Amino acid sequence: MAVTQQLARISAGYLASCRQSADASPDGDPLWDPPSADVLDLDWAPFLIERVCELGDLDGVHRNALRQALEGETVIDVAFLSTHPHGIAPFGPDPTALSAVQVDRVAELLGEIEFPSLVAALPTDEAEAAALIGNGADKIAGGPKKYVQGHFNNLCEFYQAASQRQLLVVLWWD
Repeated sequence: MAVTQQLARISAGYLASCRQSADASPDGDPLWDPPSADVLDLDWAPFLIERVCELGDLDGVHRNALRQALEGETVIDVAFLSTHPHGIAPFGPDPTALSAVQVDRVAELLGEIEFPSLVAALPTDEAEAAALIGNGADKIAGGPKKYVQGHFNNLCEFYQAASQRQLLVVLWWD
């Protein structure tokens, strides 16, 4: 099984409920099971998206927003989601999260990124673009451009929906 990046849109109430479940459970089970419609699997796209932004010389404010969107922050304590045997990120770093306020700002800044322009600045030849991007981009069926554009679009839509619904986002690798 491949380890891929996961994001979940959840309410503060759901996170509190999971925390209570973990506290009440003898083995720390948070009963974590967000609705599948509110979970996004980014596969290995985060590395490639960040690289395309780096190659396109995206400014620091927007790169920081992208970093937050892909890595979260440690301000919200979600350590209880790492408790063995019920940890949601058994193969990666501990889960992180963004508050609803942070999600609003990230969604706004992601929406300002002209990602198609960044992709268009890559070499037209997919093999050359893949070599420039690196991180295994040469192994993507159909080439990396469509792959990174699709995943970036999914990321933006995910954060826009979370922002509109005033939800938190929890991030982990699974």
